[in-house]
Amino acid sequence: MKMTDEISKAYLESKVVMKGDYPYFINPICDGNPPITKGLLESITDRILEQGRIDCDVILAPEAMAIPYASALTLRAGIPFQIIRKRSHGLPGELCFDQTTGYSKGSMYLNFIEKGTRVVVVDDVFSTGGTMRAIVQTLRSNGIIVNEVIIVLNKSRNIAAFSEELCVPIRTVIDVSVEDGKPVILSKND
Repeated sequence: MKMTDEISKAYLESKVVMKGDYPYFINPICDGNPPITKGLLESITDRILEQGRIDCDVILAPEAMAIPYASALTLRAGIPFQIIRKRSHGLPGELCFDQTTGYSKGSMYLNFIEKGTRVVVVDDVFSTGGTMRAIVQTLRSNGIIVNEVIIVLNKSRNIAAFSEELCVPIRTVIDVSVEDGKPVILSKND
């Protein structure tokens, strides 16, 4: 099975639930349910490394489902990863920002990152852009250099516009949608 086919299969087997008007999909890629297999994690990691440049000092992973991908990238590329947390540690210099997704709002926090650090942000899903906009704007306003963003499942049909708005390359593994309550693959970015 080709690596993108394994990723596609995992997505196409998603369960879809509505959170208000937002179709939320549940699968191993963005929920860890059902379990993420070694093969699926390797396939996703391979595709991220093919799609991205990974030219950075630190890979940033928004909590929670970007963590397995950043961990695997660290093992493969040797670049450390750091987690953008959903709770505060209350440390001096902690960066705090509010993010809004298609189904929730909340604060995110980042510690131990210095001005001038070059980062790549890896995330499991891009949908409304609320989380990524908040991350990139906060990082840049604090002197952190965002070299690229890499998304496993892209649900936005305006990813090029977001990339232009944020002035950062946004690379995706698979472009997806939910149509009539069912998961659909729009393109495999091979």
